[in-house]
Amino acid sequence: MAGMRSAAGARPVSSWRGRRVTVTGGAGFLGSVLVERLRAAGAAVAVARRRDYDLTEREAALRLFEASRPDVLFHLAAAVGGIGANQAEPGRFFHDNMAMGLHVVEAARRYGRLQTLVLVGTTCAYPGSAPVPMREDALWDGFPEPTNAPYGVAKRALLVMAQAYRAQYGLNAIYLIPANLYGPGDNFDLETSHVIPALVRKCVDAVAEGQDEVQAWGDGAPTREFLHVRDAARGLMLAAERYGGAEPVNLGTGHEVSIRDLAETIAALAGFRGRITWDASRPGGQRRRRLDTTRARQAFGFEAEIALPDGLREVVDWYRAHRGVAARAPERR
Repeated sequence: MAGMRSAAGARPVSSWRGRRVTVTGGAGFLGSVLVERLRAAGAAVAVARRRDYDLTEREAALRLFEASRPDVLFHLAAAVGGIGANQAEPGRFFHDNMAMGLHVVEAARRYGRLQTLVLVGTTCAYPGSAPVPMREDALWDGFPEPTNAPYGVAKRALLVMAQAYRAQYGLNAIYLIPANLYGPGDNFDLETSHVIPALVRKCVDAVAEGQDEVQAWGDGAPTREFLHVRDAARGLMLAAERYGGAEPVNLGTGHEVSIRDLAETIAALAGFRGRITWDASRPGGQRRRRLDTTRARQAFGFEAEIALPDGLREVVDWYRAHRGVAARAPERR
C-alpha cells in the first residue's frame, strides 16, 4: 500500500511537534496522562472516546482513521479491571479486547499511512507458571493465570496479529507490556478496581468514618510489580520515538512487593491504625509477578523514575482530596 514501509525500514518517531497523534482510550486513566504529555511535546492529539467510536465495531475503527488521519496511533482502549471484574465478566473482557484490537490493527492496515502503531498488552498474558523475573520470550510457555485468562489471551493474540501484519504488510506495530499501573485519577470503584486504589479507598474511608478494620482479598502473600502512570506514559512515548521492532517489550520497575506489605504501607500513609484482615476465600491471583525490564532499557532507554512509596503517597493524597467524586463507579469511556 502507498505510504506503508516494510518492517525492516520502519523508522520510529523523530519529533512530536506537529505530529498528528490519535489515542484510543485517551480519556481513560493512562490515556489522559499520555495525551497531556503528547500535547506538551507539541503533538496535535485526537482523543477517541467510546461514545464517539465504539471500537468493538469494525466501521467505527475505519471511521476513526478517516476522521483523525494519524501519523501515530496509541491503542489504549480496553476493557480492564481487577480480579473480581475479570471473574464477573470474562466473556466481555475477552470479546471487547479481542474485537477492539482486531479492528484497530486492520483499520491501520487499510489506512496505509500510519508511521507507528503502539499497542499495549498486559502482564496477565504471561503464563501462570512463568519464571520470575518474567522475560518477554516466556509469553508462550504456558496458559495465563486462570483468574484473568480471557483478558490475557485476548491481549496475547493482539501481539500475534501485530507481528503477522508487520511480516505481510509492513505495518510498524510495536507491542508493550506494562506492569500493573497506579496513580492519581485511578478507578476507585470497589467492584472493578485494581488492588492499589481498592486498598487506598478502604484505608482512607476507614479513617474518615472511624472504622477499626479493613478487609483485603486473599492471604497477602502474592507479589506484584507496580508502575506509576506517568512513568508508563513516558515509556510509551520513548518506545514510539526510539523503537521499531517486532518483539514485545516489558515496561516496569523490576521490583516486586507482597500485597501484605503493600497494604501495610498504604495503611500507614492513610493514617489507618486498625486491623487489616485477610479473606483467604477470595482469590489472590498469580503468586508472583515481576518483569525483566532489560529489553526496554537497552532498546529505548526506559527506566522507571517514581519510587513506589512516593507514588502511593500521591495516590492517598489524591483520593483524600477527591473522595466524594472518586468513589463513584466510572462510566465506560
